[in-house]
Amino acid sequence: INTQRGGEKIYQAICQGCHMPQGQGAKGVGFYPALGGNANLAAAAYPVSIVMNGLHGMPSFAKRLDDAQVAEVVNYVRTNFGNKFTDTVTAEDVKQFRK
Repeated sequence: INTQRGGEKIYQAICQGCHMPQGQGAKGVGFYPALGGNANLAAAAYPVSIVMNGLHGMPSFAKRLDDAQVAEVVNYVRTNFGNKFTDTVTAEDVKQFRK
């Protein structure tokens, strides 16, 4: 379990290795989509679902992050890297994605 708190710290600790420091994404052995300017982030449930369940090569982080941490990192990504989505995700929202 990751003990980081705060969206930026969580992003730096576990996300930027693949999605890059500025959220620009990368291509190489795998494909890591850009998070900056990504229209898929408009619906807050989408990134929550991906963080919780994984998608393609991205693993699930449901067992590594608690509900508040998932909300923090999703809110961080949705309000940085040129993204300006202002509806925030709460830990209660994330709880709905627990299986």
